[in-house]
Amino acid sequence: MQSCEISSDSTDDPLSSGLRSQRQPRIVVIGAGLAGLAATRSLLENGFTDVTVLEASDRIGGRVQSVQNGQATLELGATWIHGAHGNPIFHLAEDNGLLEHTTDGERSVGRISLYTKNGVAHYQTNSGKRIPKDLVEEFRDLYNEVYELTQEFFQNGKPVGAESQNSVGIFTRDVLRKKIMLDPDDLEATKRLKLSMLQQYLKVESCESSSPSMDEVSLSEFGEWTEIPGAHYVIPAGFIKIVELLAQGIPERLVRLGKPVRRIHWNYSQREEIGDTDDHNADTQPGRPVRVECEDRECIAADHVIITASLGVLKKSHESLFSPSLPEDKVQSVQKLGISTTDKIFLEFAEPFWSPECNSIQFVWEDEAQMEQTVYPEELWYRKICSFDVLYPPERYGHMLSGWICGEEALIMERYDDEAVAEICTELLRKFTGNQNIPKPRRILRSSWGSNPYIRGSYSFTRVGSSGGDVERLAMPLPYAKSTKAPPLQVLFAGEATHRKYYSTTHGALLSGQREANRLVEMYQDLYNAEIAKPNM
Repeated sequence: MQSCEISSDSTDDPLSSGLRSQRQPRIVVIGAGLAGLAATRSLLENGFTDVTVLEASDRIGGRVQSVQNGQATLELGATWIHGAHGNPIFHLAEDNGLLEHTTDGERSVGRISLYTKNGVAHYQTNSGKRIPKDLVEEFRDLYNEVYELTQEFFQNGKPVGAESQNSVGIFTRDVLRKKIMLDPDDLEATKRLKLSMLQQYLKVESCESSSPSMDEVSLSEFGEWTEIPGAHYVIPAGFIKIVELLAQGIPERLVRLGKPVRRIHWNYSQREEIGDTDDHNADTQPGRPVRVECEDRECIAADHVIITASLGVLKKSHESLFSPSLPEDKVQSVQKLGISTTDKIFLEFAEPFWSPECNSIQFVWEDEAQMEQTVYPEELWYRKICSFDVLYPPERYGHMLSGWICGEEALIMERYDDEAVAEICTELLRKFTGNQNIPKPRRILRSSWGSNPYIRGSYSFTRVGSSGGDVERLAMPLPYAKSTKAPPLQVLFAGEATHRKYYSTTHGALLSGQREANRLVEMYQDLYNAEIAKPNM
């Protein structure tokens, strides 16, 4: 039997004295990723002192995970700073010298990021032939033209036709197929090749969106995601440096690692039994409306909880994680919004088998020209690997490739051992390059975001049937404002999936954490203003 831990109260800090309160509000932040750390740091900077961070895993960073490989840093998670102008991640990196060694080639202005903008992407077919560069460029221009059309539905309020089923994938395939087949100048063989390239592009797009298939991405909502102007930047020392900078202002004693949460009891207005936990000490702290029950049976009383769990965790565990249950409209938003897995497969070779100007090897399966969806049976999971990028510069990374795979096929890949995945990737590279002498890599390293029980996916997307309104509902604190008798802002929600414009990004995660901290800052500022406005009796 274990009692709720009740930490000692602080009464001499500015916030407590300003509020004429006997105690500081106690705030628990669940998750030490970018959102959780940003929220915690904002709270501390604004005078809150009773803050505890609970992190389920044994490290901080969440979906940022940088791994040292000799002199190089490999990113299993977040890799690029997407955009510069007004991006808090960019300014944090620039202000602290993290971009001083970023090469010009690592400042990519392309929509789909590579590790370098230098060089040429090699589009290879499964018959071992390279597609001519001029044909690749011709198709790329055609694809980008249709991509711009997908943005117009949200941005210009353009109505979505029933034939598209409100799906980015279906719309893109239909429009491009018509354009390709109606081109009078192309031979039939060229048309088939372009149709096959279309499928490869949609696989890449799925990895970008972290969706199982672009068929699942909402056409009417696709254009709401907002791109920050400026280039995409790689941080040579590792994205984890951003995490460390955020953590610098947070005393280590406040962050408790290896502390998964079992349940959040909110609207806790009277003594309740939590499993077999003896909660009698909670009565010594009247007025704290939240109890955070940890897996180790420790129970922490709090005034506010900021939960930064991924959408994948919420989908899996919301029924058991919250007591009482989440409101039905919030549950529906959790269910409607999408999250999938995008994994990387790093292969290190003793020598490069690719030419110096090659910045990526793109896999184009010629027999997929007429496929309706790029979703495969389990034994063909490897067909979802869309490409291998060349890590650049070689002086830093050596001879390293980074493969991309997403959706259910990524989860299947995670179940295989390193040896099997390395063997399959080697065979694919031999097949598509036509070079049967490619050796097996001397090292393989890969991510496993889908099977990580504390993550369960890479990042969110607006699935068909969902909208930005669902993102707003997901971010709405509990209890809802109409519940006027209950203490406000008991449970707050942060994380990339809660940012309507910047979901799926690191800057969206950071900004969401700051947003929830600011809710509390503003609430207590209003209370302070109301307190000092009272006439003295």
